[in-house]
Amino acid sequence: MLGAETPFPRPRREAWPELGEDPSPPGTGVEASAGQGIAATTTSSSSSSSSSMAQRWEEEERRGAPPLDRDPPRRGEAAGGEEEPLLRGIFQLGKRSCDVVLSARQLRWSPIQPESRGGFPNRPKSLKVFVNPNSHKREATHVYYEQVAPLFKLADIKTDVTVTEYEGHALSLLKECELHTFDGVVCVGGDGSTSEIAHGLLLRAQMDAGRDTDYILSPVRAPLPLGIIPAGSTNILAHTLHGINHAVTATLHIIMGHIQPVDICTFSSPSKLLRFGFSAMFGFGARTLALAEKHRWMPSNQRRDFAVIKTLASLKPEECELSFLPLKNSLQGSQENVTKKKERLKKSDSKVQWHMIQGHFLNVSIMAIPCLCSMAPRGLAPNTRVNNGSMALIVVRNTSRSEFIKHLKRYASVKNQFNFPFVETYAVQEVKVQPRAKIGHDAEENVYLHAISAEGNYPWNIDGDLMEGASEVHVRVHPQLINLYGVSIDELDDSKAMCSCL
Repeated sequence: MLGAETPFPRPRREAWPELGEDPSPPGTGVEASAGQGIAATTTSSSSSSSSSMAQRWEEEERRGAPPLDRDPPRRGEAAGGEEEPLLRGIFQLGKRSCDVVLSARQLRWSPIQPESRGGFPNRPKSLKVFVNPNSHKREATHVYYEQVAPLFKLADIKTDVTVTEYEGHALSLLKECELHTFDGVVCVGGDGSTSEIAHGLLLRAQMDAGRDTDYILSPVRAPLPLGIIPAGSTNILAHTLHGINHAVTATLHIIMGHIQPVDICTFSSPSKLLRFGFSAMFGFGARTLALAEKHRWMPSNQRRDFAVIKTLASLKPEECELSFLPLKNSLQGSQENVTKKKERLKKSDSKVQWHMIQGHFLNVSIMAIPCLCSMAPRGLAPNTRVNNGSMALIVVRNTSRSEFIKHLKRYASVKNQFNFPFVETYAVQEVKVQPRAKIGHDAEENVYLHAISAEGNYPWNIDGDLMEGASEVHVRVHPQLINLYGVSIDELDDSKAMCSCL
């Protein structure tokens, strides 16, 4: 432990061999200087020994030897005037960590300030934390208290923790709690929990702004950033923002105040807002989730695999009409697909810029973020970004089961999963999905899905949550509507750093 009055002996340096036995070259004493460290001053050496030292320097110069600096420690000065450090370390002074530097003339210290490219304007001091105890084999509570909470404590961040008791619990609390007392909100759970809390934050923002929450054309931004601690069977949002699905990495991003503005979508029926969300699937992706939800008694991985296999076994397309408002130069995919899309789009009304395609589709994906995950390391929508103001519309037309499986397998490889004649991709701002009602029911269809269709609703997979959509769903992207703790996907791409050890 170093104190302000602690004397520090001066080390010998090879630059002073000619000083012989004299243990006290000029400037050996040290004394405290409040706020600037310990500055060296002249010792109590006699004036005769000082003059003797000066005579020895002059003698060296007359002999033609390289002259020694009359203030020897300055020969190590940097260009900016600061002396070259001899020793450096981090010491605790009182209750603060300090950067302690020993040079030839000084012992100085300064409190350590966290370093950040953004200067740490967003480092939180108080957080509202929601923990879903049922996430990931009921390990979320353990993940938070064993891995996350100790780091928050070390960072001197105050937390108010709620362990949710039922689906929608976090949403109901967010509508009522005093959010102004917090600097951010943290979710410990999977994609479903995260989506619920993001929806709650944005819904609360509309309420505070006096907006009509049944129909929102231009929503206001969320008041607080959202942190995502991965602790679920799927963590697409966490993987996309942190580059790796790991609780400690996510926690450090929160502590350091790394904030990333992110696009988010509104999903609306013709009469009201259904919810906010980052990504959606209609067709195969939604039917798979609906079947998995009926078997929640199964372990998550087994439930997912069972639902995928069962849905593939009874693979059937959805007949619907898709209308979308594309971005300029948004045609993507193989050359063959681009040519076909140009021909279809020529028939659309160019005055209103809306385009329409219809037919039988096995799956329709609408994604405002790349959606990285272990099953799709390049992302479910690798051509989009988290805040470029667009959505990826990925349309898979009807094809054989074997060809559709080939398409699904491509997500796990480095090959282009969209390079099939039955797959089309568009960059869009808005999408309207209007399914066409089927006549009669197939006995092989799932009873749960029949009940939804009989009421005029269809299953949607919104960020891993099952939503019953109306006969028409209107999806709009809203640029940078919410801040999330994390880094941009561009930074992750540029780093070229991969880690499989965590």
